[in-house]
Amino acid sequence: MNPQAKLIFITSLLLGTTITLSSNHWITAWAGLEINTLAILPLISKSHHPRAIEAATKYFLVQATASTLVLFASMTNAWATGQWDITQLTHPASCMILTSALAMKLGLVPFHFWFPEVLQGSPLITGLLLSTAMKFPPITLLFMTSPSLNPILLTTMAILSAALGGWMGLNQTQTRKIMAFSSISHLGWMAMILVYDPKLTLLNFYLYTLITAAVFLTLNTIKALNLSTLMTTWTKTPSLSATLLLTLLSLAGLPPLTGFLPKWMIIQELTKQDMTPTATIMALLSLLSLFFYLRLAYCATITLPPHTTNHMKLWHTHKPTNASVALLVTMSTLLLPISPMIRTIV
Repeated sequence: MNPQAKLIFITSLLLGTTITLSSNHWITAWAGLEINTLAILPLISKSHHPRAIEAATKYFLVQATASTLVLFASMTNAWATGQWDITQLTHPASCMILTSALAMKLGLVPFHFWFPEVLQGSPLITGLLLSTAMKFPPITLLFMTSPSLNPILLTTMAILSAALGGWMGLNQTQTRKIMAFSSISHLGWMAMILVYDPKLTLLNFYLYTLITAAVFLTLNTIKALNLSTLMTTWTKTPSLSATLLLTLLSLAGLPPLTGFLPKWMIIQELTKQDMTPTATIMALLSLLSLFFYLRLAYCATITLPPHTTNHMKLWHTHKPTNASVALLVTMSTLLLPISPMIRTIV
């Protein structure tokens, strides 16, 4: 892709996100979401492969539908209350429509079907943007409207997302699809706590973004798109494969790694809200995700390929690992001891 064109698209992404984050009026928030959608489409379809074009088309249709519903929810609320302010969303029907629209934008169950397919058709770096940066504006809108949202609806969607995100990722062999189902599962944890402690949702999202960026950039460095490729990478970059193991375990939420912090805080908050059965269900459902993270880690670090692989061998390029990968991996594994400080900042 032309560097000038790429610069324009990345700038538009930053502009759209900034407009949505800083807006008080529903129309400006909607405009920011639209700018974001239009800016990411060329990045998805830049390879001109049929699967990439299919992914871009699916992404456009889903996001356009969700944006229409956001606009419809805000207009219904304005019709009933005379308010266009984002924080003044009080009409019950508008709240339900908005929750569904933002769940569609994020890929929460039952609006999750598009996300694994779109991620599978995108390059790894675009997949990273789709899993992190593109989720930030909708999560911010949910954060601003959280006092008005229906807790039963959000809890149901959260449990279903954690269950299906873990269950559907079990049988996958493509790393991008595994990361997509991982994202759906983590969104379930964020949606679960949104009404009770919105700041905890944002903390969970920040740490999820940090760890997912480390995993995606590692996979991009070793050019691993499926498990069979991942099995042969330990000979090229043994240190990177070892740190990938730690990063994946952090994403699974195992102590004493960074990923344990949001799960610990969320389970603690749910227990305070007398939702111990819900907390128990969420903790058990995270074991499903743990299985496929362990499978990825096992393939990356422990297995030798038992037979001749049917893909082309990659050259042993002794390029130094990017400093950003090293920094992200360090932060993805070692932030738990300073969790009291993180909690006071967020």
